[in-house]
Amino acid sequence: MPLGRYITSEESGNNMERIDRIMKHRLFLDCKQKIDRKEAQRMYCRHGLEHSLDVARIAYILNLEESGGLRQDLIYAMALLHDLGRSREYETGASHHAAGVELAEQILPECGFTAEETQRIAYAIGVHKNGEETGDYCASLLFRADKLSRSCFDCKVSETCYWTEACRNHDISY
Repeated sequence: MPLGRYITSEESGNNMERIDRIMKHRLFLDCKQKIDRKEAQRMYCRHGLEHSLDVARIAYILNLEESGGLRQDLIYAMALLHDLGRSREYETGASHHAAGVELAEQILPECGFTAEETQRIAYAIGVHKNGEETGDYCASLLFRADKLSRSCFDCKVSETCYWTEACRNHDISY
């Protein structure tokens, strides 16, 4: 099945089994646990499962609205793994984007993703900080959903946040 082909909800149900595999993958669980521990006292936005699922759902909505044609399981895989590299960033100072690529390249094939799917998802994860500038739909989708997932309009510590006013979400969009 081509990577960018839109599939019906009947077809996507079967492919979401790969998402269940990611959610149960030992490395995924270990990294998520490390992130949760490191961010337990964090006063700014966190990067746990709730955030990843928010990004997945928003990206899926955007994809449908834009007739982007990406399959639901690919969007969810990309979103679930996009900040996983933070576990290594907290341990070693490595870029969470680069570390996320390495983790995705290990986890995705073990969960049934093809080499082409893995490459495309890993690329989007690696550039998601500047996803709008790449010209790649997956990277742009991830970038936008990641930013739209934040509730800046209700943030208790917005005065000390490093995000510029232009980057903040002042309204609910999704």
